[in-house]
Amino acid sequence: MDQRLIMNKLNLKSGKLIAVVAYATIIGTIIAIFMNLERKNAFARFHIRQAFGIFILFYLFGILVSNFDSWFISMPFFLFFAVLWGFGLLNAIQGVAKPIPLVGEKFQEWFTFIK
Repeated sequence: MDQRLIMNKLNLKSGKLIAVVAYATIIGTIIAIFMNLERKNAFARFHIRQAFGIFILFYLFGILVSNFDSWFISMPFFLFFAVLWGFGLLNAIQGVAKPIPLVGEKFQEWFTFIK
């Protein structure tokens, strides 16, 4: 087997746990950041940025949505973020570094401070 392929599989395996932890609330994302400080795993870093972006966007839009006291606004909001979160978590579990729809590419650009 090609040595690079073996190394990539090892990096993927070691980064997968950190990537999954990143999707466990904003606290999980912060824990994942600290878990990845020493290892500097690219797969984990990708998913940490995705999860961080989802949670930050959730809280920012949550402030706006909270001004409306309506289920017709709240339910689509929660459903939208549940789909984004689920998409990111499923990709992390499957070992895929695919950005979430709509804003995933921007999260990679905006959150370059996450190393």
